[in-house]
Amino acid sequence: MNVWQALAACCWLIGSVPPAAAAPSDTAVAAGESIYLSGALHSGALKGTRADSNVRVQGAAAACVQCHRRSGLGMKVGPVLIPPITGRYLFHSLHAKSDEVELPYVANARSNRNAYTDATLARAIRQGIDPDGKTLGYLMPRYALSDADLAALTTYLRSLDRDSIPGVTDKVLHFATIITPDADPIKRRGMLDVMEHYFADKNTFPFPPSPPMRSSGHTLYSKSMYMAQRHWQLHVWQLSGAAETWAKQLDKYFAEEPVMATVSGLGGSNWAPVHAFCQRARLPCLFPNAEVPVVADQDFYSLYFSRGVLLEADLIADRLRASPDKHTSVAVVQIYRAGDSGAAAAPALAAALKKQGIAVRSQVLPAGHEGRALSEALHAATAADTLVLWLRPDDIAALGEARPTGVVYLSGLMGGLEHTPLPESWRSSTRIIYPFDLPDRSRVRVSIPLEWFSIRRIPVVAEQVQLDTYLACGVLAESVGHMADVFVPEYLVERVEEILEHRMMTGPYPRLALSEGERFASKGGYVVHFADAAGTQLIADREWTVPE
Repeated sequence: MNVWQALAACCWLIGSVPPAAAAPSDTAVAAGESIYLSGALHSGALKGTRADSNVRVQGAAAACVQCHRRSGLGMKVGPVLIPPITGRYLFHSLHAKSDEVELPYVANARSNRNAYTDATLARAIRQGIDPDGKTLGYLMPRYALSDADLAALTTYLRSLDRDSIPGVTDKVLHFATIITPDADPIKRRGMLDVMEHYFADKNTFPFPPSPPMRSSGHTLYSKSMYMAQRHWQLHVWQLSGAAETWAKQLDKYFAEEPVMATVSGLGGSNWAPVHAFCQRARLPCLFPNAEVPVVADQDFYSLYFSRGVLLEADLIADRLRASPDKHTSVAVVQIYRAGDSGAAAAPALAAALKKQGIAVRSQVLPAGHEGRALSEALHAATAADTLVLWLRPDDIAALGEARPTGVVYLSGLMGGLEHTPLPESWRSSTRIIYPFDLPDRSRVRVSIPLEWFSIRRIPVVAEQVQLDTYLACGVLAESVGHMADVFVPEYLVERVEEILEHRMMTGPYPRLALSEGERFASKGGYVVHFADAAGTQLIADREWTVPE
C-alpha cells in the first residue's frame, strides 16, 4: 500500500450526531478542544503511534486539527479525501439511501460504512478499527487516551455541529466591513464604492446553483448537492473615538448585526483591536486594508494579503544585509511621524538591523504637517549613509531639493508607490519598497478589475486599496461558492486557504498562498527605483525577494 492509499484508508471516520440527552459541560468541551487543537492532555502531551511501526507522534504534531482542520470538516490533499469528523458525520450511517439523507454537502465526505457509536469510535481512536471492523490506514495514529480524555474529545467533536451560524439565514448571508476612525477618507470612499458595486452585482447576477447529483443510492449527498442561492447583505461598521473603546463598539455591532465574516475593511496605524475582536468572536476577518497588520501565528481568524509596512521593514533590512559595505560603518537614520504607520515599522527595522550590528537613529516628527520639523530632521540626517523615510505624500512633496548624500529608502505603501511626489533631485538616490508585483508584470491581472471599475463608473481614487478590495470580494465569492450550504466560519477560512493557492487572478500580487499556520498570503516584494527624472516607470534592483 502506498502513502496515498494509506492516507485514504485512514480517513473513514464520518456520520451524524444523535440528539444529546444533556448539554455538554464547558469544562468537557474545553478539555476536548485542547486535545483536538494542540494535542494537550491534563496529564501531558497527546501521543500516537502509526500502525505496525515505531513511528510516533506527540503533542501538536499528533493533534486532530493537523488533518481534519479546525472546522472538523476535513480537506482534500491532492486526490486524497480527508473526511469530516464532527458529530453529525461520525454518528450517521452512510449506508442510508440518498433520499433519506439530509446532511450538508461536503465534497470530501463520501464513503459507505455504518454509523459510529461511542464504543466503536473509542476503538477506532485507540486501535485503528472502523465500525465495520476494517483496519484504518497507516497514517491514522493509534492514540493512548484515557476514558475521560476520550469522552472529552467526543464531546468536543459533537460541539462542532451548530444549529445556527451568526449572519446566516435561509435567504441571506450577512457580511461586514470594518473602518477605523483614523482611516484615510479618500481610501474609505474608494473601498466602499467597490464593495457596494460588487455586492450589487452578486445579488443581480448570482452564481448558478449546482444541479442535483444523480445517485445510485449509495452516495451520501444527492439532495444537498443543490446549493440554494442567498442574498448578500453588506454592513458597514464604522468605529469612532479612542482605540480602547473599539472592542465594545464591535461587540455591539456584532450583537445587533450578526455577520458570517468581515471582508476587506480599512485601518490607519492601528488594526490590533479589530484583529483581537475577530479572534475573540471567532469571526473570519478576510484581507483588511491594514498597513500595520497583527503578526500572531497562533491566531486563526484574520487573513491578510501581506505584512504591510512590517514587510517593507524586512525588505530594507534584507537589502542592507546583502550590501557589500561593512555593516559596522553604515549609519542609518529613520524619519517618521508620531501616531502614523511608520511608528510601528521603524522599531521593526531597528530590531532587524540590530541583529546585523547596524545602529539606527530615529527622528520622530510630531503628528500633523509641520514643515519646519521635517526640515530640521533632514538637516540632522545629512551625514547618514542610509536614510529611511516612513512618510506620506504631503511630506514627500515637501522634501525640497537638498538631500542627504547616502542612499534613501522610501515606504511605497505610505508614500504612494510609483505615484509618490518625490522631488526630481531625490529620484536617482531613492529606492522605493514595493510589496507588489511590478506594474508591467501585473498589467493583465489588474486590467480586469480596472475595466470592471470603468464599466461601473467607479472613480479610481485609491488604486491599490480598490484593487485589494476587489480581490478580497472575489476570493470571498469563490470560497462561499465552494461551501455549498455549510456556512461554518472556520470552514470559510479553510476554503479561502485552499482556493488562494490555485487562483490565477491574484491582482497586484505575483502569487498568493497560505500554508499551515500562515496568515499572510504574499510574502515578498521588490526594491525599485525610477527609470528617469519624470514619469512612473519603475526598475527593480533585483528579482522578487522574500526576506528571511
